[in-house]
Amino acid sequence: MSFAGKNLKYLRKLRGWTQEEFALKLKIKRSLLGAYEEERAEPRIEVLELVSNIFKTSLDELLLKDLGDTKGSYIAKRRAQKLSMPTQDIAFVPVKAVAGYLAGYGDPEFIDELNTFTLPMLAPGKYRAFEIVGDSMLPTPSGSVIVGEKIEDLDDVKNSNTYIVISRQEGVVYKRIMRSNRNKAKMTLISDNPTYQPYNVNAEDILEVWQAQMIISKANTQQRWDVNQLASLVNNLQEQVSTLKKKIN
Repeated sequence: MSFAGKNLKYLRKLRGWTQEEFALKLKIKRSLLGAYEEERAEPRIEVLELVSNIFKTSLDELLLKDLGDTKGSYIAKRRAQKLSMPTQDIAFVPVKAVAGYLAGYGDPEFIDELNTFTLPMLAPGKYRAFEIVGDSMLPTPSGSVIVGEKIEDLDDVKNSNTYIVISRQEGVVYKRIMRSNRNKAKMTLISDNPTYQPYNVNAEDILEVWQAQMIISKANTQQRWDVNQLASLVNNLQEQVSTLKKKIN
């Protein structure tokens, strides 16, 4: 006996979706979804695979287990609670995909082709992950993955916080941002490694901004500094801060 149709109906109601909304997610007609839920037709394997991806369940569970049967089972109730919560799939933009991302960042089909992952500790929001290269943000090592939350309005950018900035001129960069109240048409991008000079970008050239929420890096790749390097970097940083203050004031 297959529980597929019964489970489709149960999972849909668990998320609070209408048949029309769920059918759109499954890329089928509403009438066909109705036939599945009423067990007048057996769901196709490609439909079940989509459901499996959305709810992070196995095909065996969808077919052979009554997911709505939670009577007297704490584990089953916890599972139902988990299924009711939408997962946040984070699209990952590796270095090799940056050029394509600059051309297709607004194309849902391009984004759908990117690999995704989930991080349960993140609050609800819209997230994306970018691989960074180079030593401009040391001690964050090259090859780290920055998970950022989408900033919809540039006025929400906070000075000195770190962001992934996508712009027409600079491409994809990971920097700290400084904004002047007097000139909001420009943003100053600052590296954590003071050997790199700050530079300005025009706000109108910025395509996207993602505020860094998490940094994922490989074990044993953290950069180590010696005392002479640190002294030199501190001096450079002090000079840059003084210069920036003069420009802002």
